[in-house]
Amino acid sequence: MISKESKNISRVRRHARVRSKISGTPECPRLCVYRSNKNIEAQLIDDLNKVTLVASSSMSLKLENGSNIEAATKVGADIAKKAQAKKITKIVFDRSGYIYHGRVKALAEAAREAGLEF
Repeated sequence: MISKESKNISRVRRHARVRSKISGTPECPRLCVYRSNKNIEAQLIDDLNKVTLVASSSMSLKLENGSNIEAATKVGADIAKKAQAKKITKIVFDRSGYIYHGRVKALAEAAREAGLEF
């Protein structure tokens, strides 16, 4: 049986491997997703200037249940709306070592539908 601790260590290693290859720029920032048991968060990050351009989470949207696909969809749509307000359309998707399934996939697809290109 795999413990939660070793699962998270494996996820962090996967994330480090991916981060060595992708980076966000002011023109094409990185959409980073963080998923906890209770909430989901997303940020658009400019890695060159080391600054977060846009952020959204199930906590900031004050969703009752932030740990379901519906919440992830709302967060994805919200971050896309905020990004378009700052004239950002092209991004690089960083799933942070999570499997592209469930909440992570729902967030990405909602951001795509709301107008982000990746």
